[in-house]
Amino acid sequence: MARIYLLPGKGDIMVNKKPYDKYFLRETDRILGKQPLILTNNATKFDVFANLKGGGLTGQAGAMRLGISRALILTDPTLKDMLRKQGYLTRDPRMKERKKYGQKGARKRFQWTKR
Repeated sequence: MARIYLLPGKGDIMVNKKPYDKYFLRETDRILGKQPLILTNNATKFDVFANLKGGGLTGQAGAMRLGISRALILTDPTLKDMLRKQGYLTRDPRMKERKKYGQKGARKRFQWTKR
């Protein structure tokens, strides 16, 4: 889950009260979160404050990308087509599959014994 706040500023990004570079250690995650700002040339126009929880760091970076994209549309609706074409407004539908009764997990079964 990501809660994003866009404020006019100089381009600082804080995630869970930590600097962006200290929270996301992998370069790919850092790139993923900033993509909507770079695409729309708003990287130095807004300060971003994000509260993220749940999932892993890559999932959180993806949720942050979606949240920033939606927030940018609220500030300027003309950006919607550009963000939609890049796929930044599409939510990832994958979820954890539930454990089934009578089994060890979602897919794993108990071992079958012949005798």
